[in-house]
Amino acid sequence: MQALSSLSSEVRQYLLVTANYWVFTLTDGALRMLVVLHFHTLGFTPLQIASLFLFYEFFGVVTNLVGGYLGARLGLNRTMNLGLGIQVGALLMLTVPSAMLTVPWVMAAQALSGIAKDLNKMSAKSSIKLLVPDSQQGTLYQWVAILTGSKNALKGVGFFLGGALLALLGFTDAVLAMAGVLMLIWVFSLIMLKKDLGKAKAKPKFRDIFSKSQAINVLSAARLFLFGARDVWFVVALPVYLSTVFGWDFWQVGGFLATWVIGYGIVQSFAPALTGKARGQVPDGRSAFGWALPLAVIPAAIALGLNANLSAHLMVLGGLMMFGALFAVNSSLHSYLIVSYAKEDGVSLDVGFYYMSNAMGRLIGTILSGWVFQIFGLVACLWISSLFVLLAALLSLGLPRHQI
Repeated sequence: MQALSSLSSEVRQYLLVTANYWVFTLTDGALRMLVVLHFHTLGFTPLQIASLFLFYEFFGVVTNLVGGYLGARLGLNRTMNLGLGIQVGALLMLTVPSAMLTVPWVMAAQALSGIAKDLNKMSAKSSIKLLVPDSQQGTLYQWVAILTGSKNALKGVGFFLGGALLALLGFTDAVLAMAGVLMLIWVFSLIMLKKDLGKAKAKPKFRDIFSKSQAINVLSAARLFLFGARDVWFVVALPVYLSTVFGWDFWQVGGFLATWVIGYGIVQSFAPALTGKARGQVPDGRSAFGWALPLAVIPAAIALGLNANLSAHLMVLGGLMMFGALFAVNSSLHSYLIVSYAKEDGVSLDVGFYYMSNAMGRLIGTILSGWVFQIFGLVACLWISSLFVLLAALLSLGLPRHQI
């Protein structure tokens, strides 16, 4: 505690926001795995299980748009704590007797969890803008990369945690244990988080939820296609392909994807070093274009390899590793740019609008992943992924560039 008190107020707030985000992310990842595994054992079909998460993704779009407005009006401390409280409620909804765990009930709980997740994420990403002076862009990039990368690594850990809790405690007790831990973090955050963090000096109107900044609008469009490109083959098509074509069981598929997410998060944390921070450079529109182009090649190369009857294990698994590494850098770079572009006063409005586009891309990708894979197969999903990344790259040409 003495070491903590010796830190600056900004660093202490950053550590609090990060710890808050970490614990939330662990429970979010664990809850997803708990729901998938538990309802799989109850005899739910894959399509029914997938439908449980539909509202989770849909409400991410709405929450980011409205949540940015609430963050600017009420303060980011309140929206972050609101997200924690809603997640506790969503977890408690799943502790009812098994007979009450119908599809509509679980979809409602997942909708609340989706709202909570995006309130928490928007608040965490927005708050960093307020804790780092505009003159220290390198530090800002580093802090954003650490927060973003650690979040994704912990989400993968959460997948393993969910499986372990289910095996050790059973579904209801596992959910109750997570709700209890999260409630303690919620109380601590209510006491310790800075009360006026992120509250706009001028009260924004509701119409201000739509960004008027060209840079943010362009970056948001690029983000939509970037995350649509990932989820169009990662969410449904890839797990089903690994199960049906490779013959992997559920634990192999879940374990592999969890490991992939952890590795993806680790690469995100090191993105500043990979994109030139060691040379005193921070990313701009040119960087976003340059990193997206090679990413667009990878899904196309996997599709061509599969059509040429090359080793499916080599093409899919090797290609997935390369895609994950490059995608992690692109994602981290984008996460820095939105925080850098956002206005300091009412920062959550810009960040909320941007992550609304992120959620929309995930929703579109999720829907396409199931529909395109079912009708045309994995190769078609890969071609759409490549097209989406290419569109993200082309949009990045419209982003501001540093003067040379």
